[in-house]
Amino acid sequence: MAQTIRRFPQITLNTDGHRHPRENTLVGLTAVLGLTAFFSSFFSDLHLLSSWTGLFGIITGLWGQFVSVTTAERFVLMITLGAAAIGFYLGMAHGGLFGGLW
Repeated sequence: MAQTIRRFPQITLNTDGHRHPRENTLVGLTAVLGLTAFFSSFFSDLHLLSSWTGLFGIITGLWGQFVSVTTAERFVLMITLGAAAIGFYLGMAHGGLFGGLW
């Protein structure tokens, strides 16, 4: 009797079958910046890191939304864009972009 092999679905951002190197780079960059901003915002002494990485994460996330092609790219961008925004706002609340430098 023939048995079917159940495999886990492949996780990919290119759900349409085409390569998207620019869009995937923006997704990865937004993910790194957003997660860095989010986790560094828990520490008030790291407000410079969280606010600047949050700001750049918001900019790259919005640009990635503008040029994204697939739904998977947009999903990851929205999650990490939210993390970047939270990190940015908490970094601004803890001292801002230039707080304590002058």
